Amino acid sequence: MIYHRPAAERGNANFGWLDSHHSFSFGHYYDSQHMGWSVLRVINDDTVDPGAGFGTHGHRDMEIISYVLEGALHHRDSTGRESVLRAGEVQRMTAGSGIRHSEFNHSSSEPVHFLQIWILPNQRNLEPGYEQQAIERQDTAQQGKLTPLVSPDCRGGSLKIHQDMVLSRLQLKADENVELPTSSRAGYLHLISGKMNALIPDHGTIVLSKADGLGINGEAGLALKATADSVALWFDLPAMAN
Repeated sequence: MIYHRPAAERGNANFGWLDSHHSFSFGHYYDSQHMGWSVLRVINDDTVDPGAGFGTHGHRDMEIISYVLEGALHHRDSTGRESVLRAGEVQRMTAGSGIRHSEFNHSSSEPVHFLQIWILPNQRNLEPGYEQQAIERQDTAQQGKLTPLVSPDCRGGSLKIHQDMVLSRLQLKADENVELPTSSRAGYLHLISGKMNALIPDHGTIVLSKADGLGINGEAGLALKATADSVALWFDLPAMAN
């Protein structure tokens, strides 16, 4: 099963201070054909004006990941945590039995661009929690391979998530290749920047550009070739019923 999500076809909500593109149904944007992929429920591509942000609001029973691409995001929540999440840093918040938080652009002069990702947890009513850490974006040791950002077993120093899934960052230089095994799992690729060709056995090649998404389930494999320097997120997810 293949799911191709071109960036231009995503939902969009523009409130002036916030420009948000929704890979899956969210808020006022609803499409029954785009409700998530396996336990991946939300990818919102958000740009927030200087000094603006999301006032205090609540969540429960969701694993919420924020990954800042440009700028800095000021976070405060009801667990007493307050921090600034800067470009190249990732945060995991367990909403669990209930948490309230706010997110604001930390800068009064520059926008902040970040991805907000929601993952369905494997348990309800977990204790609310929060972690964040920096990911070295220019580390050549990470070039051409997957760098775990969140995982259930904290592999590679990644943040812990309460689900059988691993979110990794992938960096490829132009003409660089990588193969991702997928036969017993579902997967989803979100291209942050650059351009890639995705070759899937029996399905041919799909060209992916900035902010495009590609979901696969029960396929023999996925071969990626970057046609420009590229950065992507790869979600290794529980298999879905076809």
